[in-house]
Amino acid sequence: MPSQAPFAPVDPVALTADLIRCPSVTPEEGGALLLLERLLSGAGFECRRVDRNGTPNLFARWGRKGANRSFGFNGHTDVVPVGDAALWSRDPFGGEIHDGWLWGRGATDMKSGVAAFAAAAVDFVRQTPPDGAVILTITGDEEGAGTDGTTALLDWMRANGEAMTDCLVGEPTCPEIMGDMMKIGRRGSLTCRFSAQGVQGHSAYPHRAKNPLHALVRLMDNLASHVLDEGTDHFDASTLAITTIDTGNPATNVIPARARATVNIRFNDAHSPQSLTDWLRAEAAEVEAATGVAFTLGIEVAGDSFVTPPGPFTDLVARAVSAETGVKPKLSTSGGTSDARFVKDHCPVVEFGLVGKTMHQVDERVEVAQIGQLKSVYSRILRDYFA
Repeated sequence: MPSQAPFAPVDPVALTADLIRCPSVTPEEGGALLLLERLLSGAGFECRRVDRNGTPNLFARWGRKGANRSFGFNGHTDVVPVGDAALWSRDPFGGEIHDGWLWGRGATDMKSGVAAFAAAAVDFVRQTPPDGAVILTITGDEEGAGTDGTTALLDWMRANGEAMTDCLVGEPTCPEIMGDMMKIGRRGSLTCRFSAQGVQGHSAYPHRAKNPLHALVRLMDNLASHVLDEGTDHFDASTLAITTIDTGNPATNVIPARARATVNIRFNDAHSPQSLTDWLRAEAAEVEAATGVAFTLGIEVAGDSFVTPPGPFTDLVARAVSAETGVKPKLSTSGGTSDARFVKDHCPVVEFGLVGKTMHQVDERVEVAQIGQLKSVYSRILRDYFA
């Protein structure tokens, strides 16, 4: 019987370029998920669109449903807007390669990551079919509100008996050189919008008014001066930033009736959203009692803090990164939020991707060599995981 012809490996650079050419600015699908679905279906993955409220999402599984070992990759194909296209050196949706760099919106964040893990997964199941399942969850709503993206995929998986035993999110994680950092957790993010209601009056007669700005500035100073914590075992100290103070008052001789301010807190595992909410309300109540200015608070939680403790899974990923890049990755919880904050409620999750220096910038681009390295890292992770 003649031997079967070897499969041609999937080129992650060409796949990244093809994905960049799909103008998938949140919430537009732009053809990116259709492209990936064709690739994965052709390799034997069972694919399912899990769109919710107009948000495009793709679930793909190779192997048996309910397998004892199901390794998952998670990522997104949606991108932020390009801004002023005239400021770009190259077409933001051209996917051009020049001087060893691949240019375009999403080149770094994170079409290269999706291309690398899709290419690694396809090659792996074709060449060495594992005893288990490989699952890809890819959303079009990571750069947006996030309410109908990875959360929709996880909700659908839960309702349909699908599960990952471990998951890797392919976000860019390296600050300077390929391999120097992987994420084992993330800080939580809480935004509080304060509205201070006073009494309008003439600035020459402040005793007849009730100045909401004085109360608001006092409250902001109290919050900004407070030390939330000194850091924990896996996290740096929590931070609070005042992001805006507004009155909309054009007159210099009028004390306004209302003022607003917003703070954002990035918090570690010494806090919970509820404990921070209680603290913010108590601080506002104290200033309200002292000034007579009434405060209302609107609080939004983008995600709680979490950490995947160092252990066999994190060690496996770190070994693969080191073997393929020659660099020992730092285990970090720094940075903003990612969809790992949703995956952590489903299974253990870590993040590893390429260098993220140009993400969201004009002239976003990635070194071509890094995309190949990233595929090699993901391929080794799959081999070692199912060994």
